[in-house]
Amino acid sequence: MENRLKPMDAEQLREYGHKMVDFIADYYKTIENFPVLSQVEPGYLRNLLPDSAPNQPDSFQHVLDDIQAKILPGVTHWQSPNYFAYYPSNSSVAGFVGEMLSAGLNIVGFSWITSPAATELEMIVLDWLAKMLKLPEDFLSAGQGGGVIQGTASEAVLVVLLAARDKVLRRVGKDALEKLVVYASDQMHSSLQKACQIAGIHPENCRLLKATSSTNYALSPEFLSETISQDLTIGLIPFFLCATVGTTSSTAVDPLLSLGKIAKSNGMWFHVDAAYAGSACVCPEFRHYMDGVEEADSFNMNAHKWFLTNFDCSALWVKDRSAFVQALSTNPEYLKNKASQANMVVDYKDWQVPLGRRFRSLKLWMVLRLYGLENLQCYIRNHIKLAKHFENLIAQDPRFEVVTPRIFSLVCFRLLPVRNDESHGNKLNHQLLDAVNSTGSAFISHTVLSGKYILRFAVGAPLTEEKHVNAAWKVLQDKATSLLAESL
Repeated sequence: MENRLKPMDAEQLREYGHKMVDFIADYYKTIENFPVLSQVEPGYLRNLLPDSAPNQPDSFQHVLDDIQAKILPGVTHWQSPNYFAYYPSNSSVAGFVGEMLSAGLNIVGFSWITSPAATELEMIVLDWLAKMLKLPEDFLSAGQGGGVIQGTASEAVLVVLLAARDKVLRRVGKDALEKLVVYASDQMHSSLQKACQIAGIHPENCRLLKATSSTNYALSPEFLSETISQDLTIGLIPFFLCATVGTTSSTAVDPLLSLGKIAKSNGMWFHVDAAYAGSACVCPEFRHYMDGVEEADSFNMNAHKWFLTNFDCSALWVKDRSAFVQALSTNPEYLKNKASQANMVVDYKDWQVPLGRRFRSLKLWMVLRLYGLENLQCYIRNHIKLAKHFENLIAQDPRFEVVTPRIFSLVCFRLLPVRNDESHGNKLNHQLLDAVNSTGSAFISHTVLSGKYILRFAVGAPLTEEKHVNAAWKVLQDKATSLLAESL
């Protein structure tokens, strides 16, 4: 019984912690040995684990052995240098140790009093990040606004939609809910549709306006104005506009300044989603893609995508924090305290859907301190340089084409069909995607633009170097050669 694992013991924590850090460090040293995309079949793990939990404790080494033999084969390795799918989800030494500290302290910081440092550090680091992005001063915590860490951009768009909904309903009456209309381009992330479902916005009043190649898939201000005018004439109430800096499919950038002016002239809440590309905007040469953000009521970027901060850490800023409080605040007796009752502090429970929240600002603070702005800028620039290199490789092979202009570190491309046949081209690229991913040596994803099946190559994993980009391109070329030969 002397060796049994206690609920918490400093020396046992030291022993197990060292072993786990060694395990994770060894994982990173050997990460390229794993297939990037897990090759297991659905239900694989059920046959490898017992039907019920053990009655008696197992050894830690036995658990680690099971992780190696049974869990890791079912993991898709997002931190692999050969991971080019979706968008990145960065891990880093600084982010990891910040996450470790958060787990160690294990506070639940829903209000200031539950851990003053958690609330105040979050306010400070989001002010730091806002200044790095050159956000308007209205978004800083010294005024009426401020920043908050949400779990994801999906949570961010939900809370701003709820705040905007309640704000307009206070003006026009709660019975007008069925008349409220939301606007975005059809390239907007699907989280907006889910937010509308949760907020009670009628599905037919969620206007996802078609964006085309003529605007490089950005939302047209003219089309938006026309649609709003039509809705006004039939008695509907436009109240929310969401623009994107770096859309999910192709990194399209909506024209914020023009869209913001339209939103303002119609009394609408204007939200900017820069979940992916916001990170790039800490570099002066990319900051212009955020021009017009001064018109926004709220702004969001994911530090956990491309900013070396472990998931989850989605930064959201708002100009008027009272909009959150009015929409999301509850004040039960068991949470009342002197500081909150006197309105002396920020209680982040009133800025989000759940009550409980983790000490997420620690890892962002560690990232900003241990890397510094200049290193973070170099990190972003290197990935964009590698994406440009991949784009140049494609341009040298006449069998492929780049489909949309590359802006950041995503390249959208496709293999051209032998015959000028779009249905064949779509099938061919789908086959190419599957062929590449089944090798395990690289992982890419796809989208559909203007009816064409497009391959996406997103550079952004912390360990990726030029040799990994070249290796992935070699796999793509080899698989393309085989598929084209079969289609003749």
